[in-house]
Amino acid sequence: MASPLEPVIGNWYRSSEGSTFEVVAINEYDQTIDMQHFEGEIEEIDNDTWGDMTLMAISPPEDWSGPYDDLVSDDFGDVETAKKPENWSGFLNDLDREG
Repeated sequence: MASPLEPVIGNWYRSSEGSTFEVVAINEYDQTIDMQHFEGEIEEIDNDTWGDMTLMAISPPEDWSGPYDDLVSDDFGDVETAKKPENWSGFLNDLDREG
């Protein structure tokens, strides 16, 4: 079954084999599509191969750590607390002013 989906840069897809990937580039001149799999591998396929694939459009994964398989939960830091600068007045106040 041919894929009725057009490749769109930034969109995520799932193949019938279960792999998930994002289209990261489309080369009109070479007629190729670059896609990055969730695990980080980048693959280039031609338009004919894309048309032969059975694909489903999906939402981007919430877990962005796929390409970084050696991370542990401590590597993410504190994701529950919003970060803010200590000095809300801005860094420009700390600059020397010319008289």
